[in-house]
Order: sequence, then structure tokens, then C-alpha cells
Amino acid sequence: MDWQVIIVLFGTFFVFLGLGVPISFSIAISSLLTIMLSLPFDSAIAVISQKMASGLDSFSLLAIPFFILAGNIMNQGGIALRLINFAKVLGGRLPGSLAHVNVLANMMFGSISGSAVASAAAVGGTMSPLQEKEGYDKAYSAAVNITSCPTGLLIPPSNTFIVYSLISGGTSIGALFLAGYIPGLIMGLGLMLVAAIIARKRGYPVSAKPTPKMVLLKTLDALPSLGLIVVIIGGIIGGIFTATEASAIAVVYTLILSFAIYREISLKQLPAIILESVVTTSIVLLLVGASMGMSWAMANAGIPYMVSDALMAVSDNPIIVLLLINLILLVVGIFMDMTPALLIFTPIFLPIALDLGMDPVHFGIMMTFNLCIGICTPPVGSALFVGCSVAKVKIDKVIKPLLPFYAVLILALALVTYVPQVSLLLPQLFLGY
Repeated sequence: MDWQVIIVLFGTFFVFLGLGVPISFSIAISSLLTIMLSLPFDSAIAVISQKMASGLDSFSLLAIPFFILAGNIMNQGGIALRLINFAKVLGGRLPGSLAHVNVLANMMFGSISGSAVASAAAVGGTMSPLQEKEGYDKAYSAAVNITSCPTGLLIPPSNTFIVYSLISGGTSIGALFLAGYIPGLIMGLGLMLVAAIIARKRGYPVSAKPTPKMVLLKTLDALPSLGLIVVIIGGIIGGIFTATEASAIAVVYTLILSFAIYREISLKQLPAIILESVVTTSIVLLLVGASMGMSWAMANAGIPYMVSDALMAVSDNPIIVLLLINLILLVVGIFMDMTPALLIFTPIFLPIALDLGMDPVHFGIMMTFNLCIGICTPPVGSALFVGCSVAKVKIDKVIKPLLPFYAVLILALALVTYVPQVSLLLPQLFLGY
């Protein structure tokens, strides 16, 4: 393997990032320059163009624009407030109840919208003023919101799993969706445990006990929104439709919900929602296509084999190797957003995991969980920036309150990594995986 290739590939990539070049173009240009080391310019252009086009030629990728559109419709459709009210019913009597409501609302809204950033903005924007009014520390409230908004990336439907399925060579999306439930719940419950301990120490208030009538009304109001998850996952498990077909059904469901039931969206708003979805989809798919070119460049240079040999030279013990992979990904997550990190490092680490006898579904959940932590960390964590913005608190003020939540997330990651059944139990039960 030629070290010159590695230096050009990653060196130019990080230089372009440092210069502020968009990450999709940074990936594509660094891949082109790497391919040009072994091929003439015209051939290199042809190769990377072909790889980008073929990388997007996948039926599974159709799910991404549909789920993005469904999420944007629900973001505008008054879903967040209804789920927050339902979360108050579920967690309103726990110590520091508003923090638990924040976590529960993020788990539900994040899974429906499929976006950690949208969840942080919608739920945090509603909860932050309420928590401040009840005497909660603003930095603590922001920390709860920041660390809980990624739970929806594990609880399906999740675009992250669709991207992983493509880059991993066709891992079952249905199995990935089911596998995300227990880790997502573990993440949320772990954060609630930390919130409860802090609430007891600081004496944060407990909300008033809701009346049976209020419980019934708030539950009924939220059920149509939660029904989306039941329809999608139930249909996939029952073999009624594929995950890609489920994404189109999700759009129809959310349109009916927002127009006919909640009546929060008008026809005049629909073009703007569609345009926003098109822009988001374009960004994601350009990133996927560019990353396919980089994956080919890395494979052509033998980089996955080099990394595998290097890790195996340290130890052939699966526990140690997985620990090293997790440490590398945690560092990567500090500097890189989730989707590009997933696209770039899955081709490097998945072959190693398979050699260790690890199931690709289990590895996908572990990697997603790991990178969920990354979007909560400085300096480039998208959830961190949005969470601080909606809470109107500076990033340096929220770092210390984040530390106990980081600790429980790392412990939960270890559980997901070293206990495969945490991820594989539901796919085995419902799909015979």
C-alpha cells in the first residue's frame, strides 16, 4: 500500500474542510486527486463520476426523500406540542419532571421526525422557557435537551439506518429499524436516571398530578402522531410493504394527519415544505454520492486492509478491537457530523467487525449510537449548537452540565457494543433474523 495515497486522500480532505469547503465537495475533490495518482485526469473524472452515479442508483435511497418530507410535514403540523403534553402525562410525577418530559418528548418526536436537530429545536424551544420559569438552571436544561435529541436517530424510522444499509452492502433495513428500539430506550432511560439524580440534589419541583380526564385527553391527542410508528414498523414486520414503500406511506399518513385531523397546515404552506425537503434531500444524496467515490478510492488504495492489520497488530481480542474502534469513532464524532462519518468509516471498520464475527446489524447500531454522542460534543456537534441556541445559553456554559450525561451515554454504548442481544433480540423475535 502506498502511503502517498493516504496522505493525499485524508490530507487534502482535512485541508479543504479547514478552508471551509462544503464537506461533500471536500470528499469528492480529495477522492479525485487520490484517483489521479494512479489514473490520467480524464479517466479519474470518469471513474469518480461513475461511482457517484452508481452509488445513488439504489431503490432503498428513495426512502430518504420521503422520510425527510414526512418529517418536515410533521415538524410544521403541531406534533411537538402534542407529544410534549403526552410526555408530561408519562413523566410528570418524577423528580425534576420537566427534564424527564424533555427526554421523553425528544424520544417520541425525534423518532417521528427522523432528525435530532429538528427535535432539539422543536422540543427545546418549547421546554426551555417552561424549565426556566420553574427555576431550572438554563445550562442544565440545555444539556438534557442536547443529549436526548439524538435518541430519535436510533428509534425508527431513521434515515441514518437507510444510509448504513446502502454503504454496508444491503443490510436489512427492517432488521436495523427493529434493532434500534432497545438501544434507543436505553439511551433515553439512562439520561432520565442522571436527570433524576441531579433533580433530587438540586430540589427541582415535581409537576402537579394530572387528572384522569387530562390524561385521557392528552393521550388521545397524541395517539395519531404515535400511530405513524405503529403503521410503519407494523407494516414492515408484517411483510405488507418494504421500508422504502413505508416511507411513501409515511408521507400520505402525515398529510392526512396534518390537514384533516390536526389542521395545522394549509395548502399554501405545502410548497415551502416540499422545497425545504428537496434542499435537504439534495444535500444528503450529494454527500452519499461523493462518499461512494471516496469509498472506492480507499478500497483501491487498500486502506481498509491497512487499518485492519494495524488494529489486529495491537490485539486480536474482539473486546480490545471493538474498544479501539469505539474510541476512534468517538474522536471522529467530535470533528465530523454523523452522516459523513458513517459514510467514510463504515467501509473501513465493517470488514474488521465481520472478521471478528460481529453481525452487521449489531455493528450498525453500535456505530450509530457512537456517532449520536458525537453530535452532542464540541466543536462541531449540530445538536449542541441548536440546543444552546434555543436555550439562549453559551456553549462554554453547558460543557460542565453535559459531563454526567456523557458518562451515562458511554456506559450505554459499552452495553450495546458488548451485549449483542441488546440490538439483535427484536429482529430475531419478529423477523427470524
